[in-house]
Amino acid sequence: MQLLKSITLTNNVQDVPLLATFVEEVCEQAGFDASVTMQMNLAMEEAVVNVMNYAYPAGTQGDIMIDALMGNGKLQFVISDKGTPFDPTAEADADTTLSAEERPIGGLGIFLVRQLMDDINYEYKDDKNILTLSKEMGSVK
Repeated sequence: MQLLKSITLTNNVQDVPLLATFVEEVCEQAGFDASVTMQMNLAMEEAVVNVMNYAYPAGTQGDIMIDALMGNGKLQFVISDKGTPFDPTAEADADTTLSAEERPIGGLGIFLVRQLMDDINYEYKDDKNILTLSKEMGSVK
């Protein structure tokens, strides 16, 4: 895997525009078209905003590191933080057959990420949450 680009954000939603620019630049470099780039931007925003909102205790600043890697016919975004251990892949998908009133709060973000990306992997290693989102080259969902 070749590292294309890295960025470090803080757990502040004011940094979301920096994330969008980062994802767009990486997707352009990787050769994805505008519609796939938009999907990846949405998936990354969902995943990273969850980290911003929940990884660190309220009032505590923390970093979120994002590496974009390319190789083996796919683009990977590796999101890591030193916040509270949390595996979003262990969460059950939101039941989208229920009405909005019947559905419990939460779960739609990871459901959306699963729909938009080809592969999602989580591990907790070296005191870090590491979430990897992958998209196959030439893959359109």
